[in-house]
Amino acid sequence: MLQLRPMDTQMPIFNQLGEDLAPVILINVFTVDAADVPALLKAWENDANWMKQQAGYISTQLHRGIAGSCVFLNYAVWESVAHFRAAFTHPEFQSALGAYPSSAVASPHLFSRLAVPNLCAA
Repeated sequence: MLQLRPMDTQMPIFNQLGEDLAPVILINVFTVDAADVPALLKAWENDANWMKQQAGYISTQLHRGIAGSCVFLNYAVWESVAHFRAAFTHPEFQSALGAYPSSAVASPHLFSRLAVPNLCAA
């Protein structure tokens, strides 16, 4: 079963789900034991394929730390917090979390883009 650990202890993912923002970016950092990497990848692939079918889903990309790292970063774009909330709290998705290996820890967090003059467009 996937363990959830807040990226920001002051504002865990479940507290963020009540916000009314659009669009949002989900950043989810996973850690897992080396022996469990294949199981993590399979569970993540199944979840990503399910999320891809949900309203408001735009895209996702999984990254792995280099040099044999067992840290993974998922970057997913959603039309709104409401769309993400509907998918994330769906009973089918929540029950799928049981497919992750017991060593897997996830730290999901929602972000909005910021404009920084001459560097970043909002």
